[in-house]
Amino acid sequence: MGTTENVELVRRGYEAFNTGDMASLSEMFAEDAVWHAAGGGVLSGTKKGRDAILAFFGELGARTQGRFQANLKDIVGGENYTVAIQQTQATSGDKTLDVGTVITFVVRDGKITEGREYFEDTGKFDDFWV
Repeated sequence: MGTTENVELVRRGYEAFNTGDMASLSEMFAEDAVWHAAGGGVLSGTKKGRDAILAFFGELGARTQGRFQANLKDIVGGENYTVAIQQTQATSGDKTLDVGTVITFVVRDGKITEGREYFEDTGKFDDFWV
């Protein structure tokens, strides 16, 4: 797989995430994939394995009653990483989240093997989930 294919895989991943298509997401992640959720809040930390990653994604949706969106702005592909720039938006009760986010993806053999989040304001992201 080359840069173009990796970018397309990540783009399809965003579409699946934002529509709640966990079956498609499951096919895109390697079984032993790792996700690094930024911050120090209740949802932060390293998620090991595809099932743990999908459970984390499900938790984002459950805690926001399905109102969590990762609005993709751009994707940059490289030899080793594919980088997605997004606006993370969510509401939960009277709380609103709206933060710029970058996620680096590692893709090997057509599967996402690692994701690492970076937020413009990690404290704001953490506080949203309290």
